[in-house]
Amino acid sequence: MTAAASWEHASDSFPVEIGALLDASLDEDLEGLRLLIAIPEWEVSLEGGVTASHTDVLALARNDRGLCVIGVEAKVDEDFGPLLKEKRAEVSSGQQDRLNYLHSLLGVTKLEDSVRYQLVHRTASALLAAREFHARTAVMMVQSFGKRASLRGDFDAFCRAMNAEDLPGGIRVVRSFRQPRLFLGWCIGDSQFLEVKLASAV
Repeated sequence: MTAAASWEHASDSFPVEIGALLDASLDEDLEGLRLLIAIPEWEVSLEGGVTASHTDVLALARNDRGLCVIGVEAKVDEDFGPLLKEKRAEVSSGQQDRLNYLHSLLGVTKLEDSVRYQLVHRTASALLAAREFHARTAVMMVQSFGKRASLRGDFDAFCRAMNAEDLPGGIRVVRSFRQPRLFLGWCIGDSQFLEVKLASAV
């Protein structure tokens, strides 16, 4: 609900904090992006298992360089779900297939047990969506409205596991990805939307 209020308020643009982070990167594929459409609860099917990955907001944007897909994971104070250690402890054959698939998609041999599973499949979803739309770039963006320091720690740990490099402003790039390029971002959402209630559509 908080993320929905934030994006509704931004209307035909990005929430201010997201646009500012992208522009601050000084990367030609992220600067000056114009929002084309923002779709809530975008589902991406993943190999293995039966559950799709649900992205809170899938944003399509472009600049003169081309199309960019931004998968937004919005957080208030809830965590990023189980650790990979927990997923591996009671894994079914289908879940193991999915874990293998996600590792292959992200180009890693084995992510550490301390990495949060949700960050893995949300990043995979952004990549797959970018491929579907033939986009130049994919961004997995966390829009955080809460105050739990552990959330940022989990994000930073995932970035390290992916060998992501800092760009100006704080967004990170995973250099091993070329088509599409892959970026990981963290921004602080506007706290005014924590108390906003959207009008019912009924």
